[in-house]
Amino acid sequence: MTELLTAAGMRALEAGAIARGRVTGLELMERAGRGVVEAIGAAWPERGGGGLPAPRTPREYFGQDEGGRAARAVVLCGPGNNGGDGFVVARLLGGAGWDVAVLLYGDPARLPPDARTNLARWQAMGEVVALGFPDLSAEGIAALRRAWGRDDPVDLVVDAIFGTGLARPADALGALFDHARELREAAGTRVVAVDVPTGLCADSGRLYPPGPLQRGPEAVIRADLTVTFHRPRIGHHLGEGPACCGRLAVADIGLEGEADGDGPAAAAAVRLLPPEGGVPALARSGRGHKYSHGHALILAGPPGHGGAARLAARGALRIGAGLVTVGAPAGAMAEHAAQLNAVMLREIGTGAALEAALAADGRIGALCIGPGLGVDARGRGLVAAALAGRRACVLDADALTLVAREPALRAALHGGCVLTPHAGEFARLFPDIAARLEAPPARGPAFSKVDAARAAAAGAGCVVLLKGADTVIAGPEGRAAVSSAAYDRAAPWLATAGSGDVLAGFVAGLLARGFAPAAAAETAAWLHVDCALAFGPGLIAEDLPEMLPRVFGRLGL
Repeated sequence: MTELLTAAGMRALEAGAIARGRVTGLELMERAGRGVVEAIGAAWPERGGGGLPAPRTPREYFGQDEGGRAARAVVLCGPGNNGGDGFVVARLLGGAGWDVAVLLYGDPARLPPDARTNLARWQAMGEVVALGFPDLSAEGIAALRRAWGRDDPVDLVVDAIFGTGLARPADALGALFDHARELREAAGTRVVAVDVPTGLCADSGRLYPPGPLQRGPEAVIRADLTVTFHRPRIGHHLGEGPACCGRLAVADIGLEGEADGDGPAAAAAVRLLPPEGGVPALARSGRGHKYSHGHALILAGPPGHGGAARLAARGALRIGAGLVTVGAPAGAMAEHAAQLNAVMLREIGTGAALEAALAADGRIGALCIGPGLGVDARGRGLVAAALAGRRACVLDADALTLVAREPALRAALHGGCVLTPHAGEFARLFPDIAARLEAPPARGPAFSKVDAARAAAAGAGCVVLLKGADTVIAGPEGRAAVSSAAYDRAAPWLATAGSGDVLAGFVAGLLARGFAPAAAAETAAWLHVDCALAFGPGLIAEDLPEMLPRVFGRLGL
């Protein structure tokens, strides 16, 4: 399990370590800068073709390229401690033989003490070009053009302007954003962000709107590599974070053992899946039988609309539910019987029939309702009966639409429910929260997908699984986790029809097995991505459940 920290949480950890005498701020800055240089060498170990040599000793990180030309770096330093990290990077690169240009957006006299010390250390090696502050000066813009417009190509740009410190639109940096975008598009130039790309909110992964004088469509310096420290930030895994960060490296700066749960970190940190304890719990008891591993009931829609329910049923069965039944109206029974074998069938055409089935069979441990259900009176009756039964219940697709429409159904939600909306369904269920999430952020920390899921879960009184490449699972008590399909877990082929139905089935199967709602949602979301990765491009929804045996085998289950 990895904690995702807010910017305030990380500052609290650093301040606590300094206050306890474990480290000085200057030592942390030195470790951070060295961690950036080491991560650059690890990310691009090749020589030639514009690549960066493999790291060995600090002086051998980069040096001369194959043609004898000293590699060139432009280091952009800002007015705070992120800029101080940049001065350390510049000094280490310069000491390794790089041709380094340092451009400062800030007032040297007002830099924090540690950053000012590292500025002086760099100035013993090279000059600093002032860009102007708080507005870029004409001389500063000309300096940008000179640094990036020479005949010698720029191999590396280091963005150490704001990091996690930016909490508002940076209108004054419009020209810098424009030039950085143009440079990044030039062949062979790599951009490395220190902590967080400038312009990206570290707590939400959202972008501040561009200023009125900016030519480009966005106010951010997109990176090929982002190097952060101790733990990832929430914004590295949400929203635009992965697209802006490129690759993500986490450098150890000696804070292991510091309490992540202290102060602001306790209130705002979330967990990055895999779920703690969820994977071992997937193992079955060797002395059980089918009912001891749970019975899941998947409620299906009218004839011709049963594919989604069958996908959910297959997911529930493969994830380990001992018995799975599809409940369908009489007219759809033959359709299901022709395509299901290990999954049982039961005629359930109305809410009254569902009430009778639940009353007659206490072994039904979880329901999945919504995929292909329909939003007519029959569908409403089934959702009402499912909620009235107070069994663990996954509500997806059409069931979410019905809950959004019907105040009585919304009021019937209970702590055993898991809602699994995509963005559109979430907006129908929680329009006020969705409006906050969609509004351009004016100040930071910007309202995030984690904030939205937490607020929705608190309002609904149940677990909310808000889907996407940055799926967020939140409980009504504030528990939150992120299932990130980004970086080395990127699986864009998961965006295929029916994959959400399989996910709903995964959750239902785990609920039937006795998982708590939050644990079921977290484990299912993580396995969902693992199954997509196990299959690869060309995936269709039917493939997802069939990948579970391979995933379980890799996990040693």
